Amino acid sequence: MDTDVIIIGAGGGGAVAAKELGEKGLGVIVLEAGPWYGNKNWPLPNSEPGANGSTNYDDLSIDLLKKSFTDLEDDMNDFVSGKFRWGPADREKPPWTRRILNGGFIWQNSGVGGSTLHYFGNSPRAYPQSVNNIWPISYDELIPYYEKVETTLPVRPAPATAKEDLFIYGCKKAGWSLIDSLDITSPGYRMETNAILPPNPLINDPDFNFVTNNSVGCTLRGQCINGCHIGPTVDSVAKRSTLVSYIPRALRTNKVEVRPNTFVTKILTETDENNELQAVGVAFRNTWTGETGELTAKVIVLSAGGIESPRLWLNSGLPDNPWVGRGLINHWFDSVTGIFDEAAVMDALGVSDVKPFVGQNSAVRFDYPGYGALLMCGESPGIYSTLAYGASFMGSSSLRRTDSNAPWDYEGLIIGEQLKEFMREYTRTLSCLILTDDTVDQNNSITLDPYLRDENGYLPVITYQPNPEDSIRRDTLAAISADIFRKAGAKTVVRSNWPAASFLHIMCTMRMGYVTDSNCEAYQVKKLYIADNSVIFNGIGGPNPTLTTQALATRTADKIAEKYFSS
Repeated sequence: MDTDVIIIGAGGGGAVAAKELGEKGLGVIVLEAGPWYGNKNWPLPNSEPGANGSTNYDDLSIDLLKKSFTDLEDDMNDFVSGKFRWGPADREKPPWTRRILNGGFIWQNSGVGGSTLHYFGNSPRAYPQSVNNIWPISYDELIPYYEKVETTLPVRPAPATAKEDLFIYGCKKAGWSLIDSLDITSPGYRMETNAILPPNPLINDPDFNFVTNNSVGCTLRGQCINGCHIGPTVDSVAKRSTLVSYIPRALRTNKVEVRPNTFVTKILTETDENNELQAVGVAFRNTWTGETGELTAKVIVLSAGGIESPRLWLNSGLPDNPWVGRGLINHWFDSVTGIFDEAAVMDALGVSDVKPFVGQNSAVRFDYPGYGALLMCGESPGIYSTLAYGASFMGSSSLRRTDSNAPWDYEGLIIGEQLKEFMREYTRTLSCLILTDDTVDQNNSITLDPYLRDENGYLPVITYQPNPEDSIRRDTLAAISADIFRKAGAKTVVRSNWPAASFLHIMCTMRMGYVTDSNCEAYQVKKLYIADNSVIFNGIGGPNPTLTTQALATRTADKIAEKYFSS
């Protein structure tokens, strides 16, 4: 065998499992389809193939990371050509194709760090009521693993800037209470729990140099989603994507090798002495050269994500299971935006504007168990206008009349002169991202196109249609956010009403209890474990899933070591 454990994917879950298993003394090879930014073995990660892999912490380079993460919206986040796209490292090649039956977009990316490269850093726990007596394990069993991840990253309450202060002002005016617990059982607002190092007190110094500083901690510059590179070393970068948190720790064990630009195309299996199917290795393809190869290990960990994990199972011809690729959850997103006059902001805060681009992208939230969550968001202007005004299935708001009883003034796309007018008031604008606690439905799925394939196998087909109960929850959250903005003094409120097929939190497509046992080992393929969003049992109530995935990956590493490497 080539190693003890092979992990497929170096994103939110795979990197965690690698660090945990490496610290237990196990040999680990991590195979990642996308590039590795900030590593000396790939000085030009989008232009040259570089090396095959890296095992050395000293290969990490903050200077290379700063060159790669340019802060430019299109350079980093364009779905077709951006560095944070779902596609090969070579940007001269097209992105990898997925088919979405109902249209929409998928905001995922390949690369070491996975989609944590562009996530907000939000790290809330699941709502206990969505786990207890529902999952195969209890919420209490998750708590020590939550605590370990929260300490490792670390996770801390976010700092407030003007945009958070105005949202909190509206929450108080609307009669909502402050939540002072990590384990949420009732509705209210709180500062976001973020995997972002706290700001350095020195940034209050008017002579602080944001370009040349070598301090550790967030500078509140508002570029979380475009790739954080603030810090003197890779492992001290402020936003704790797994690229800068778990991967460096994994390398420090001297037991982990990470190979980027390596797309796994098949899980290899054989039958054991009891005639049971077991995973023994993987087949892979180099995304630069097209060369193929195989690796073997005692245990395989599938961490390719909510779309690619079921796709790989199906492309590998593994046993039929009615829940593989089924039960897709997406937190049916929406966006509600409030635009304020200068006088209203002055009355509330004593300043003239809120500057949504300042501070962490998401630093305050509203939780409502049974319905979902609201994330108050502020991004750079291009992404902000896209999320707030450019995503809707309702068509142009100027071509339709808003119900006079609706709590918003406009619903749908904001375009043309109206978009220009609204964006001129960008600095006095607040926007809420709605995360709906949508329902597990076996008809929502990842399947394979029977005819179309690319170099990695048959293409994944995404089918997703929320049910009427989800619509009620989403509408309720939209009305709550509109009321908060009104109470805060907003003169104009806009509801985007996003299409159902806008995918950011893709979960539950390889569910624990249906595809895997309670230890996340596949029922039908021994020695194959799942450690990504796909193994989560349900939508965890609406909170962002990353922390729960990482807690489960930490637990799964323990279970792997106990069962197969206890000696």
